[in-house]
Amino acid sequence: MTDPDPDRTAGRPDDRAGPVSAWHRLAADAVLLDGFHALKHAVRFGAEVRVALTADRGAALALADELAGDVREELAALLTEVSHDTYASLVPRPHPTAVAALAVRPSRAGNLERLAHSPRTAPVVVLDNPRNLGNAGAVIRLAAGFGATGVVTTGTLDPWHPTVVRGGAGLHFATAVERTAVGELPPGPVFALDPEGEDIRSLKLPDDALLAFGSERSGLSPELRARADHLVALPMRPQVSSYNLATSVAMTLFHWSAAGGAPHAS
Repeated sequence: MTDPDPDRTAGRPDDRAGPVSAWHRLAADAVLLDGFHALKHAVRFGAEVRVALTADRGAALALADELAGDVREELAALLTEVSHDTYASLVPRPHPTAVAALAVRPSRAGNLERLAHSPRTAPVVVLDNPRNLGNAGAVIRLAAGFGATGVVTTGTLDPWHPTVVRGGAGLHFATAVERTAVGELPPGPVFALDPEGEDIRSLKLPDDALLAFGSERSGLSPELRARADHLVALPMRPQVSSYNLATSVAMTLFHWSAAGGAPHAS
């Protein structure tokens, strides 16, 4: 007998034990996609999603109909409905959309190859020893939106930490995201943001630039400053101490894009 509603197949009670068991088996090594939008973006940009669960399949697919028609069928095939208690037991903090998924992290070798590829047609954003997980996620989301080649962090913060991925709304899969030492940064001229630098409005940022940003508290590290080819300052009113990190990245990427580095469809 033909199922009258194929979209409900993955949500049948007798199909739930497999995905939940898979979740427990995969969770330690997989990337947590927290919420509908993270899953939508990950699927849209080619992530290998291993398991996807929701406490309200109908609501999730309604969101897909409204916001993600291009990947609606893929989402319908992936999503398995579970009870809200089961869903809540699997994630650190339930998302309002009651959707969560696990995906395979892109290979480090592949990301490093993308970052080092020459000629680059868009800059790499470098976060020098960032501290705030949410800010790092916001920067990755910005970089993906502007079509940057990737985001590289130095220091101890893991750019694939679940809180960073949550802040990035799954857009880690739309750009190359890795952590390296300063001495292992991709090739290209380094334009480092610093209050003592040259006003960015007088500069044209090249497509192959590394755009480097220090932490809000301590600024650029000595190692990154020594690696910099140019120090660049954002316009700022006197007596205002600093901009938020994500705001600084947004202003700099906009300045680059305004000179012709506009986003383009892949």
